[in-house]
Amino acid sequence: MSVYTVVDKSDLDEFLSAYSVGNLTSFEGISAGIENTNYFVNTEKEGAEQRFVLTIFEHHSFDELPYFLDIMAFMAEHKIPTAHPMPTQSGGYLVELKGKPAALVERLQGGGVDHPNPTQCAVMGENLAKFHQAGADFTGHRDNDRGLDWMGSTYQLIAQYLPEDEKALIEDELAFQSSVHWSELPTGVIHADLFCDNALFDGNQLSGIIDLYYACNSSFLYDLAVMVNDWCRQPSATKIAFDEQKIEQMMAGYQSQRALTDAETQSWSAALRLAALRFFLSRLKDKHIPREGEMTQIKDPNVFKQVLQLHRQA
Repeated sequence: MSVYTVVDKSDLDEFLSAYSVGNLTSFEGISAGIENTNYFVNTEKEGAEQRFVLTIFEHHSFDELPYFLDIMAFMAEHKIPTAHPMPTQSGGYLVELKGKPAALVERLQGGGVDHPNPTQCAVMGENLAKFHQAGADFTGHRDNDRGLDWMGSTYQLIAQYLPEDEKALIEDELAFQSSVHWSELPTGVIHADLFCDNALFDGNQLSGIIDLYYACNSSFLYDLAVMVNDWCRQPSATKIAFDEQKIEQMMAGYQSQRALTDAETQSWSAALRLAALRFFLSRLKDKHIPREGEMTQIKDPNVFKQVLQLHRQA
Protein backbone atom coordinates (compact mmCIF):
# COMPACT_ATOMS: atom_id res chain seq x y z
CA MET A 1 0.00 0.00 0.00
CA SER A 2 2.68 2.46 -1.02
CA VAL A 3 2.30 5.12 -3.68
CA TYR A 4 4.18 4.29 -6.87
CA THR A 5 1.67 5.78 -9.32
CA VAL A 6 0.85 9.43 -8.63
CA VAL A 7 -2.62 10.66 -9.62
CA ASP A 8 -4.22 14.10 -9.55
CA LYS A 9 -7.81 15.34 -9.30
CA SER A 10 -8.42 15.22 -13.04
CA ASP A 11 -7.22 11.59 -13.17
CA LEU A 12 -9.59 10.65 -10.37
CA ASP A 13 -12.54 12.58 -11.79
CA GLU A 14 -12.20 10.61 -15.02
CA PHE A 15 -11.73 7.32 -13.15
CA LEU A 16 -14.77 7.87 -10.93
CA SER A 17 -16.98 8.62 -13.93
CA ALA A 18 -17.05 4.85 -14.52
CA TYR A 19 -18.88 4.40 -11.18
CA SER A 20 -22.09 5.69 -9.66
CA VAL A 21 -20.44 7.08 -6.53
CA GLY A 22 -20.96 10.82 -6.87
CA ASN A 23 -18.34 13.55 -7.11
CA LEU A 24 -14.80 13.55 -5.73
CA THR A 25 -14.38 15.66 -2.57
CA SER A 26 -10.90 14.63 -1.37
CA PHE A 27 -8.15 12.04 -1.73
CA GLU A 28 -4.95 11.08 0.07
CA GLY A 29 -2.12 8.63 -0.62
CA ILE A 30 -1.58 5.73 1.79
CA SER A 31 2.03 4.96 2.72
CA ALA A 32 1.54 1.75 4.74
CA GLY A 33 2.43 -1.55 3.07
CA ILE A 34 4.69 -2.17 0.11
CA GLU A 35 3.04 -3.71 -2.96
CA ASN A 36 0.34 -1.62 -4.67
CA THR A 37 -0.54 2.06 -4.90
CA ASN A 38 -3.41 2.99 -2.60
CA TYR A 39 -5.39 6.15 -1.94
CA PHE A 40 -8.21 7.07 0.38
CA VAL A 41 -10.91 8.56 -1.84
CA ASN A 42 -13.97 10.43 -0.57
CA THR A 43 -16.97 11.38 -2.68
CA GLU A 44 -20.33 13.04 -2.17
CA LYS A 45 -23.53 11.62 -3.62
CA GLU A 46 -26.95 13.12 -3.00
CA GLY A 47 -25.59 15.05 -0.01
CA ALA A 48 -24.03 12.00 1.66
CA GLU A 49 -20.28 11.38 2.05
CA GLN A 50 -18.95 8.07 0.76
CA ARG A 51 -15.52 6.70 1.65
CA PHE A 52 -13.47 4.32 -0.48
CA VAL A 53 -10.01 2.89 -0.98
CA LEU A 54 -8.60 3.09 -4.50
CA THR A 55 -6.01 0.45 -5.39
CA ILE A 56 -3.81 0.74 -8.48
CA PHE A 57 -2.22 -2.64 -9.17
CA GLU A 58 1.51 -2.44 -9.84
CA HIS A 59 2.20 -6.13 -10.57
CA HIS A 60 -1.01 -7.84 -11.62
CA SER A 61 -2.53 -7.84 -15.08
CA PHE A 62 -6.19 -7.30 -15.88
CA ASP A 63 -6.52 -11.06 -16.43
CA GLU A 64 -5.20 -11.96 -12.97
CA LEU A 65 -7.27 -9.57 -10.90
CA PRO A 66 -10.84 -10.91 -11.14
CA TYR A 67 -9.88 -13.76 -8.77
CA PHE A 68 -8.97 -11.32 -5.98
CA LEU A 69 -11.93 -9.03 -6.46
CA ASP A 70 -14.36 -11.93 -6.77
CA ILE A 71 -12.94 -13.37 -3.52
CA MET A 72 -13.51 -10.05 -1.75
CA ALA A 73 -17.07 -9.81 -2.99
CA PHE A 74 -17.75 -13.48 -2.21
CA MET A 75 -16.45 -13.25 1.34
CA ALA A 76 -18.35 -10.02 2.05
CA GLU A 77 -21.53 -11.65 0.75
CA HIS A 78 -20.89 -14.67 3.01
CA LYS A 79 -20.66 -12.61 6.21
CA ILE A 80 -16.85 -12.47 6.35
CA PRO A 81 -15.90 -8.84 7.12
CA THR A 82 -14.08 -7.98 3.91
CA ALA A 83 -14.34 -4.81 1.82
CA HIS A 84 -16.72 -5.29 -1.10
CA PRO A 85 -15.37 -3.93 -4.40
CA MET A 86 -17.58 -1.33 -6.05
CA PRO A 87 -19.09 -2.37 -9.39
CA THR A 88 -18.73 -0.03 -12.33
CA GLN A 89 -21.77 1.15 -14.24
CA SER A 90 -21.10 -1.66 -16.71
CA GLY A 91 -21.01 -4.27 -13.92
CA GLY A 92 -17.27 -4.98 -13.70
CA TYR A 93 -14.80 -4.21 -10.93
CA LEU A 94 -11.74 -2.99 -12.87
CA VAL A 95 -11.01 0.32 -14.60
CA GLU A 96 -7.79 1.44 -16.26
CA LEU A 97 -6.01 4.32 -14.48
CA LYS A 98 -2.68 5.72 -15.67
CA GLY A 99 -2.31 2.65 -17.91
CA LYS A 100 -2.75 0.20 -15.02
CA PRO A 101 -5.70 -1.81 -13.65
CA ALA A 102 -7.42 -0.16 -10.70
CA ALA A 103 -10.35 -0.92 -8.41
CA LEU A 104 -12.46 1.01 -5.94
CA VAL A 105 -13.52 -0.78 -2.75
CA GLU A 106 -15.57 0.30 0.22
CA ARG A 107 -13.58 1.72 3.12
CA LEU A 108 -14.37 -0.23 6.26
CA GLN A 109 -14.74 1.22 9.74
CA GLY A 110 -12.16 0.64 12.45
CA GLY A 111 -8.41 0.95 12.68
CA GLY A 112 -5.33 -1.21 12.53
CA VAL A 113 -3.83 -2.92 15.58
CA ASP A 114 -0.17 -2.32 16.38
CA HIS A 115 -0.04 -4.47 19.53
CA PRO A 116 -2.93 -6.97 19.53
CA ASN A 117 -4.17 -8.37 22.82
CA PRO A 118 -5.03 -12.05 23.43
CA THR A 119 -8.74 -11.44 22.87
CA GLN A 120 -8.06 -9.91 19.46
CA CYS A 121 -5.82 -12.88 18.63
CA ALA A 122 -8.68 -15.25 19.50
CA VAL A 123 -11.05 -13.24 17.29
CA MET A 124 -8.61 -13.42 14.38
CA GLY A 125 -8.16 -17.17 14.78
CA GLU A 126 -11.92 -17.69 14.74
CA ASN A 127 -12.42 -15.47 11.70
CA LEU A 128 -9.57 -17.01 9.72
CA ALA A 129 -11.19 -20.43 10.19
CA LYS A 130 -14.52 -18.99 9.02
CA PHE A 131 -12.72 -17.50 6.01
CA HIS A 132 -11.26 -20.93 5.18
CA GLN A 133 -14.63 -22.64 5.56
CA ALA A 134 -16.51 -20.07 3.47
CA GLY A 135 -13.97 -20.46 0.67
CA ALA A 136 -15.02 -24.08 0.17
CA ASP A 137 -17.93 -22.79 -1.93
CA PHE A 138 -15.82 -20.42 -4.03
CA THR A 139 -15.31 -21.79 -7.54
CA GLY A 140 -12.25 -19.77 -8.60
CA HIS A 141 -8.70 -21.10 -8.29
CA ARG A 142 -5.30 -19.46 -8.16
CA ASP A 143 -1.99 -21.11 -7.29
CA ASN A 144 0.21 -19.53 -4.62
CA ASP A 145 2.68 -17.32 -6.48
CA ARG A 146 4.76 -16.91 -3.30
CA GLY A 147 5.30 -20.62 -2.78
CA LEU A 148 8.53 -22.61 -2.63
CA ASP A 149 9.35 -22.09 -6.32
CA TRP A 150 9.13 -18.32 -5.83
CA MET A 151 11.21 -18.55 -2.67
CA GLY A 152 13.94 -20.43 -4.48
CA SER A 153 14.04 -18.06 -7.44
CA THR A 154 13.94 -15.00 -5.18
CA TYR A 155 16.90 -16.33 -3.22
CA GLN A 156 18.86 -16.80 -6.44
CA LEU A 157 18.03 -13.20 -7.39
CA ILE A 158 19.27 -11.66 -4.13
CA ALA A 159 22.01 -14.10 -3.03
CA GLN A 160 24.75 -11.81 -4.32
CA TYR A 161 23.74 -9.16 -1.78
CA LEU A 162 23.60 -11.41 1.28
CA PRO A 163 26.23 -12.21 3.94
CA GLU A 164 27.32 -15.82 4.28
CA ASP A 165 25.27 -16.52 7.40
CA GLU A 166 22.04 -15.48 5.70
CA LYS A 167 22.82 -17.50 2.61
CA ALA A 168 23.51 -20.58 4.71
CA LEU A 169 20.30 -20.07 6.70
CA ILE A 170 18.13 -19.69 3.61
CA GLU A 171 19.73 -22.56 1.68
CA ASP A 172 19.31 -24.93 4.61
CA GLU A 173 15.70 -23.88 5.16
CA LEU A 174 14.81 -24.23 1.47
CA ALA A 175 16.23 -27.76 1.53
CA PHE A 176 14.20 -28.61 4.62
CA GLN A 177 10.96 -27.17 3.23
CA SER A 178 11.39 -29.10 0.00
CA SER A 179 11.22 -32.32 2.04
CA VAL A 180 7.86 -31.46 3.67
CA HIS A 181 4.79 -33.12 2.14
CA TRP A 182 2.72 -29.95 1.80
CA SER A 183 0.39 -31.50 -0.78
CA GLU A 184 -0.95 -33.89 1.85
CA LEU A 185 -2.38 -31.09 4.03
CA PRO A 186 -5.89 -29.59 3.70
CA THR A 187 -6.03 -26.74 1.21
CA GLY A 188 -8.45 -24.11 -0.01
CA VAL A 189 -8.78 -20.35 -0.34
CA ILE A 190 -6.32 -18.56 1.96
CA HIS A 191 -5.56 -14.88 2.63
CA ALA A 192 -1.76 -15.49 2.68
CA ASP A 193 -0.91 -12.05 4.13
CA LEU A 194 -3.08 -11.57 7.22
CA PHE A 195 -0.72 -9.36 9.20
CA CYS A 196 -1.87 -6.94 11.89
CA ASP A 197 -2.06 -4.10 9.36
CA ASN A 198 -4.46 -6.11 7.20
CA ALA A 199 -7.21 -6.26 9.81
CA LEU A 200 -9.35 -3.47 11.24
CA PHE A 201 -10.74 -3.47 14.77
CA ASP A 202 -13.18 -1.39 16.76
CA GLY A 203 -12.09 -2.26 20.28
CA ASN A 204 -12.04 -6.06 20.36
CA GLN A 205 -14.56 -6.32 17.53
CA LEU A 206 -13.18 -7.24 14.10
CA SER A 207 -14.57 -4.82 11.53
CA GLY A 208 -12.58 -5.76 8.46
CA ILE A 209 -10.09 -8.08 6.76
CA ILE A 210 -8.37 -6.15 3.99
CA ASP A 211 -5.71 -6.45 1.27
CA LEU A 212 -6.60 -9.82 -0.24
CA TYR A 213 -4.25 -9.38 -3.18
CA TYR A 214 -2.12 -12.38 -2.21
CA ALA A 215 -5.17 -14.62 -1.79
CA CYS A 216 -4.75 -18.01 -3.42
CA ASN A 217 -5.45 -21.70 -3.05
CA SER A 218 -2.94 -23.23 -0.68
CA SER A 219 -2.46 -24.82 2.73
CA PHE A 220 -4.77 -23.65 5.53
CA LEU A 221 -2.00 -24.38 8.02
CA TYR A 222 0.43 -22.06 6.23
CA ASP A 223 -2.17 -19.26 6.37
CA LEU A 224 -2.58 -19.74 10.11
CA ALA A 225 1.20 -19.73 10.57
CA VAL A 226 1.54 -16.45 8.67
CA MET A 227 -0.92 -14.90 11.09
CA VAL A 228 0.63 -16.37 14.26
CA ASN A 229 4.09 -15.16 13.23
CA ASP A 230 2.89 -11.55 13.14
CA TRP A 231 0.04 -11.30 15.66
CA CYS A 232 1.56 -13.34 18.47
CA ARG A 233 4.98 -11.74 18.81
CA GLN A 234 5.73 -9.78 21.96
CA PRO A 235 6.09 -6.03 21.35
CA SER A 236 9.80 -5.28 21.42
CA ALA A 237 12.16 -2.94 19.59
CA THR A 238 15.05 -5.42 19.75
CA LYS A 239 14.78 -9.10 20.64
CA ILE A 240 12.02 -11.15 18.96
CA ALA A 241 9.95 -13.39 21.22
CA PHE A 242 6.47 -14.90 21.18
CA ASP A 243 3.61 -14.49 23.64
CA GLU A 244 2.36 -17.97 24.47
CA GLN A 245 -1.00 -16.68 25.68
CA LYS A 246 -1.64 -15.00 22.34
CA ILE A 247 -0.69 -18.18 20.48
CA GLU A 248 -2.98 -20.28 22.68
CA GLN A 249 -5.88 -17.87 22.18
CA MET A 250 -5.40 -17.68 18.41
CA MET A 251 -5.15 -21.45 18.04
CA ALA A 252 -8.16 -22.02 20.30
CA GLY A 253 -10.17 -19.46 18.33
CA TYR A 254 -9.28 -21.13 15.06
CA GLN A 255 -10.05 -24.63 16.29
CA SER A 256 -13.38 -23.52 17.74
CA GLN A 257 -14.46 -23.31 14.09
CA ARG A 258 -12.19 -25.80 12.34
CA ALA A 259 -10.14 -28.48 14.10
CA LEU A 260 -6.63 -29.15 12.80
CA THR A 261 -6.01 -32.62 11.39
CA ASP A 262 -3.32 -34.90 12.81
CA ALA A 263 -1.15 -34.20 9.76
CA GLU A 264 -1.50 -30.45 10.31
CA THR A 265 -0.56 -30.77 13.98
CA GLN A 266 2.56 -32.71 13.02
CA SER A 267 3.48 -30.11 10.39
CA TRP A 268 2.90 -27.03 12.56
CA SER A 269 6.58 -26.31 13.21
CA ALA A 270 7.36 -26.58 9.49
CA ALA A 271 4.49 -24.22 8.67
CA LEU A 272 5.77 -21.57 11.08
CA ARG A 273 9.20 -21.85 9.48
CA LEU A 274 7.82 -21.66 5.93
CA ALA A 275 5.77 -18.55 6.75
CA ALA A 276 8.83 -16.89 8.30
CA LEU A 277 11.02 -17.79 5.30
CA ARG A 278 8.52 -16.34 2.82
CA PHE A 279 8.49 -12.90 4.47
CA PHE A 280 12.21 -12.93 5.24
CA LEU A 281 12.86 -13.38 1.52
CA SER A 282 10.33 -10.81 0.33
CA ARG A 283 11.68 -8.19 2.72
CA LEU A 284 15.26 -8.96 1.68
CA LYS A 285 14.24 -8.47 -1.94
CA ASP A 286 12.58 -5.14 -1.15
CA LYS A 287 15.67 -4.04 0.74
CA HIS A 288 18.26 -5.01 -1.87
CA ILE A 289 16.23 -4.45 -5.04
CA PRO A 290 13.88 -1.61 -4.05
CA ARG A 291 11.24 -0.16 -6.32
CA GLU A 292 10.84 3.59 -6.69
CA GLY A 293 7.75 5.21 -5.23
CA GLU A 294 6.65 8.60 -3.98
CA MET A 295 5.64 7.12 -0.59
CA THR A 296 7.19 3.76 0.20
CA GLN A 297 7.74 1.62 3.26
CA ILE A 298 10.46 -1.03 3.27
CA LYS A 299 10.05 -3.33 6.26
CA ASP A 300 12.93 -4.77 8.25
CA PRO A 301 13.91 -8.26 7.05
CA ASN A 302 15.74 -8.97 10.33
CA VAL A 303 12.39 -9.39 12.08
CA PHE A 304 11.63 -12.52 10.08
CA LYS A 305 15.23 -13.66 10.13
CA GLN A 306 14.91 -13.82 13.91
CA VAL A 307 11.45 -15.43 13.71
CA LEU A 308 12.83 -18.12 11.42
CA GLN A 309 15.80 -18.73 13.69
CA LEU A 310 13.51 -19.01 16.73
CA HIS A 311 11.31 -21.62 15.04
CA ARG A 312 14.33 -23.58 13.83
CA GLN A 313 15.76 -23.69 17.35
CA ALA A 314 12.41 -24.83 18.75
